[in-house]
Amino acid sequence: MELIELPWPAVAALSKDTPVVFPIAALEQHGHHLPLFTDSLLLGEVLRRAKEPLASRALFAPLTWIGNSDHHLDFAGTLSAPPRTYLDLLNGLAENFVQHGFRRLVFVNGHGGNDVPGRQAVFELRQRHRHRDDLLFLFATYWSLGAKPAESDPTLHQKTMGHACEWETSMMLRLAPQLVGDLRATAAVDPGTPFTPANRAWITRERSEPGHIGSPHLASAEKGERLFSAFSADVVAMLERVVRWDGKSWNG
Repeated sequence: MELIELPWPAVAALSKDTPVVFPIAALEQHGHHLPLFTDSLLLGEVLRRAKEPLASRALFAPLTWIGNSDHHLDFAGTLSAPPRTYLDLLNGLAENFVQHGFRRLVFVNGHGGNDVPGRQAVFELRQRHRHRDDLLFLFATYWSLGAKPAESDPTLHQKTMGHACEWETSMMLRLAPQLVGDLRATAAVDPGTPFTPANRAWITRERSEPGHIGSPHLASAEKGERLFSAFSADVVAMLERVVRWDGKSWNG
């Protein structure tokens, strides 16, 4: 079900155990070859594929395209909500539906920069509502839900998601090839692992002059279709677990 298509009495009449899904992504630079709206376009397609199997069992809010993208602000066109502002935005979205009586709230994320504030947001929500045991707050990034594309698809060079990389570029070639620029000039940018296992704070320009991280020149629409299939199946499986949750137990 699409929230934007329903009148308010229809929303009020829904079972309060209906999962409410908040898609969140970004509008930010994606190198010289991909559009600024890449993350939002890709998440939109992952969810489009995931919605059909869920039919009337989940309620989908419209995609929130503003994300936490401060690390990309050296590149023109990027729009970003600063980390604390973004945290408050996510908290507010969830609190709206807690007030409406819903008990299963899920953020499905399509941008790496949203990961840390998204996890913090659901942490804060749970602390504020610690007196209740019937609430489920989840944050999930679609490429981190279990699929291991590089193991099932030997044509993939990258082992993990990058930025405007082989994976994202392949999905864009499958979804909207007319928006993909010339890949012949996109040299690989190694993500690097300085100071691992510590987490080093970073901004994109110190890691990549063109703005991409990974190997976009290896992308293909065929790889993109396989990635979409794997990621949308993961989202369906996760939301099926939310639907099946008994409303009280720790294990879903």
